[in-house]
Amino acid sequence: MLTWPDLRRWPDVLFIVASIALTADVLVPEIWGNGKTKDYALWYWAGQQVLHGGDLYTQPADGPLEFLYPPPAAILLAIPSYFGKLPLYICLSAVNAAAWWMTAQFSHAMSGLGRTPGPWLFALPGFVTISFVFDMFDLGQPNLLLLAMMLFGFWLLQHERPWMAGSMFALATAIKVFPVAVLPYLVWRRRWSSAASMVVYLGVFLFVLPAPVRGFQRNVAELQTWYQGMVGSSSEQGFGQRAEQNWSWVNQSIIAVTHRLTRAVNYNQDNPDKPPAYMNVLDLDFKTANWIVVAISLAIGLGFIGVMPAPSRTTPRSIAEEIGILFCLMTVASPLARQYYFIWLFYPITVLIQRAAYDHRPAVRAGTWLALAAAGLLMCLSLPIFPNDLQAYGNNLVATALIAGALVWHILHPPSITKLEVQRHNEPR
Repeated sequence: MLTWPDLRRWPDVLFIVASIALTADVLVPEIWGNGKTKDYALWYWAGQQVLHGGDLYTQPADGPLEFLYPPPAAILLAIPSYFGKLPLYICLSAVNAAAWWMTAQFSHAMSGLGRTPGPWLFALPGFVTISFVFDMFDLGQPNLLLLAMMLFGFWLLQHERPWMAGSMFALATAIKVFPVAVLPYLVWRRRWSSAASMVVYLGVFLFVLPAPVRGFQRNVAELQTWYQGMVGSSSEQGFGQRAEQNWSWVNQSIIAVTHRLTRAVNYNQDNPDKPPAYMNVLDLDFKTANWIVVAISLAIGLGFIGVMPAPSRTTPRSIAEEIGILFCLMTVASPLARQYYFIWLFYPITVLIQRAAYDHRPAVRAGTWLALAAAGLLMCLSLPIFPNDLQAYGNNLVATALIAGALVWHILHPPSITKLEVQRHNEPR
């Protein structure tokens, strides 16, 4: 199923046209305007810092760190940054386009049904997640690339290449930390080789790879600064380096929504020009709210373990649904889950679309389409025409819960295997 875009198929042509248009959104302001804003200038700055031996984690007085990612991310940015801003932006756009295509390829290839969808069904997940894809190009964020890496890792895992799979999981984590949540899953599923590979390669990417470029001692010092600023800092005012965003409407993680519902925190705090707004139904202290987050997370984790089939009863179908749930949980378990983080729903949505299209039970097909439609409507509430208050209440978080719930239902209620399906499964391919 892994193919190049085909100019004879209209969905593939639309993908190429959309990729060109999204790349133009990046390049036109840089060439003919005042320069591309958002994170692109920061990526160029980080690459130049590596090239010229400058500090990556300089911190202005009473301000956040300049660069919020681990050192390997900056080293990767340095390579295209050497050629200038425009080549860097072209490179990042090309990487996003390739990641978009490969995400669709892997998502359908690992749907667990072993069927090749028609061109329009193949393109449907890309259509319904286009707003998230736009954010990837417009902001220059790597979440789509990380998704493609994680899918490639699971594809390698399913093809019995656990050490290569672990290296992909480690590379994604070395670029942006939240994919590290896959490690407990690998341990629970006793994927020992892949888990060990992830740990080994993570050490390589964090300590060995930067050493020739930054120097071993300097790299260790930078890792400590980054860890203390991003991972080791947490208080009632916020965590990481985005205190003004942690509890605001832009964050739809389980942590943020729980705190907004249980504490009197202003969800407009990201914009001082807006009047304070609150949505809490309880008025708890910070510590108690954190215990509620722990309880909710524990309940979700135990529930996930509970619905996982035993190893002897897993099928390609159940594995796809299981990984889809995992991606849902990894998205909302990240402490900061902004709008563009939900591009990770691409794979779970693809799995459900194939269930809705191919399940032999009419009622199940209809119910799955309804679940997808409801989740899509909830995600549409993030569009600029709607008030931010809807995001404060977690429209994307609820959509993610709905998608995960549908996948749970499919795991618990697999279709019966008919004689015809057995014959089809045994047919030579």
